[in-house]
Amino acid sequence: MTGYYAPKGGLPPQTALMTQRATFTGAYCFIPRGCFSDIVTSCLPGWTGTRMWLIARPMSGFSETFSQYVMEVAPGGGSDTPEPEAGAQGVIFVTEGDIWLSLDGEEHDLGPGGYAYIPAGCTWKLRNGKDAPARFHWVRKLYEHAPGIAAPKPFVTSDQAIAPIAMPDTQGRWATTRFVEPDDVTHDMHVNIVTFQPGGVIPFEETHAMEHGLYVLQGKAVYKLNQDWVEVEAGDFMWLRAYCPQACYAAGPGPFRYLLYKDVNRHARLRGVGAFGR
Repeated sequence: MTGYYAPKGGLPPQTALMTQRATFTGAYCFIPRGCFSDIVTSCLPGWTGTRMWLIARPMSGFSETFSQYVMEVAPGGGSDTPEPEAGAQGVIFVTEGDIWLSLDGEEHDLGPGGYAYIPAGCTWKLRNGKDAPARFHWVRKLYEHAPGIAAPKPFVTSDQAIAPIAMPDTQGRWATTRFVEPDDVTHDMHVNIVTFQPGGVIPFEETHAMEHGLYVLQGKAVYKLNQDWVEVEAGDFMWLRAYCPQACYAAGPGPFRYLLYKDVNRHARLRGVGAFGR
């Protein structure tokens, strides 16, 4: 399935209404696609021909485990030193255009739907060698080592290469494209794609310790965020802190798909940042 939404920037006209759907609460943040304007982009050290929208970052008292960028790399742009922070792992998911990616000296070409896992300590480079802009998501998280568990290796795959797995008793209406097996405890985060067919639902209010970042790739739905039902569409982003209740109803007429981040497979910290003990 292709046709992923990617923002193009620009500015709304002076005649546009100022009242839109953006919401920031103590439980969640909702960034509609109309917020992806030129005036909220940033450049990154070590990157050329590149701008990005920073849509999630660690914030004390809110979500604390990850950052997420929507990257736009012009022809000829990219980086030989993309990751400045020691211990950071990453996932790249391409929504538009093509990129060349080197992981520990192994070269890959990724088009729309292309997916790469980049472990902490991996030497990597990225370039746009084509004549059109490339757009992709870059999710970053500090890797949390576990005793006796080897760190995961880099890998490259695609949305098209992996068959979605249907949730039980949903008649295929709710399925997940899993890029990492759920029981693989070498990984401490999952970045998957969730697909709902028209009429598909999350039939209960999920309430759990995992933080979420949800970028809508395709379609539209009504999404329950804490106490609010919010209409969402392709290009919108939702950022949920731990324990924020969530549910979903896919509106149709086509599939509703989103890129989903969550932290997994590690003990709760009892000491240190974000913990009660010291």
